[in-house]
Amino acid sequence: MKVNLLVIRTSKLEDMRSFYSALGANFKKEKHGNGPEHYAAVLSDNFVLELYPCINETEPVSGLWLGLRVDDLKKILSSLGQSVKIRRVQQGMSALVRDPEGRTVELLQVDSTCAA
Repeated sequence: MKVNLLVIRTSKLEDMRSFYSALGANFKKEKHGNGPEHYAAVLSDNFVLELYPCINETEPVSGLWLGLRVDDLKKILSSLGQSVKIRRVQQGMSALVRDPEGRTVELLQVDSTCAA
């Protein structure tokens, strides 16, 4: 089994687009039929990340924890303007950031000796 799609609903659509764009997502606007206009980005291995606006103010925001592999962790943290602790992990370096909705996003930069 392989994950091929992640849809994140948000009340802060443009903030979320900016945040995930800083992580390397190249979003395009989409609209399917009568559905809402949203953003979609195709990441590695044809994995699609979509950002949808919340349908109404009472729609809950999920407690999703997202893990993303990145090429240059320090550069991304600098572009996000988030001061967080970078920790060494078995695969390389990792940092936990928060997206504009408060979800935890773990960023992992894999050392070239660990990349397989």
